[in-house]
Formats: sequence, C-alpha cells, structure tokens
Amino acid sequence: MIQIAAIMIDLQKQIDYWITGAEEDLTTADLLLKMKRYLHGMFFCHLSIEKVLKAHYVKSKMDVPPRTHNLIYLAGTTGIIFDENDPDFLGILMKYQLEGRYPDYIPMVPQQSDIEKYLKRTKELFEWLKQKL
Repeated sequence: MIQIAAIMIDLQKQIDYWITGAEEDLTTADLLLKMKRYLHGMFFCHLSIEKVLKAHYVKSKMDVPPRTHNLIYLAGTTGIIFDENDPDFLGILMKYQLEGRYPDYIPMVPQQSDIEKYLKRTKELFEWLKQKL
C-alpha cells in the first residue's frame, strides 16, 4: 500500500511539473507575441500544448512521457477524444516547433490575424486539456 501511495505522489508531482511548465510557457508565448517576436511566441504556444499533453500521458499511462515533440502523436496516446479540427491545429503548431529548433527549415512568419487566432486557440485548447486532468 505504501508503495502505491508513493507512486501516486510521484505521478502527481510529474503531472504538476508538466502543468506548471505549460502555464509558464503559455504566459511566455503571450508576452513574446505582444512584443512581435512571432516565431518564438509560436514556438512557446507549441511547447505549452506539448507539456499539457505530456501531463495527460503521465496520468493515462502512469509512466514518464516519451521524448517527442510530436503533438499529434502525444494527443493519440492520451485517450482523449479531440474535436475534428484539433489535429489540424496541432499540425500548425508543430510547424513552428520545427522552425524554432532547426536551421534547415525556412521560418515563415504568420499573418497578424493568424497569430491572434493561433494564440486564442492555444489558450482554449490548453484550458480544455487542463480541465480534463
């Protein structure tokens, strides 16, 4: 019994770790986008969703999440039924994750109207995922 309780505590610590990081990254995304640091801001949008998905992975699999940045893969491991448009949005965010990390991808700055839409959708998806924990 004690071992099970210890595992549960460790799992909750892991979930809290991922959620705290996700919240900080979402705040950072918002600040960067307001400062017109669009590619960096979009990278942090991706990171916030990645981390909340990893919190779900810990909860559903009772294990450490895989070392991947693929949001569509992570979403598929959670057991959550997503809206039909969510995979497309996750694909959009993944594009900015790649552009933020690898120099062989040519950065494409999104339109201002798209940036506002992406940030709003990131916040909505983040809150929806957080409520499901």
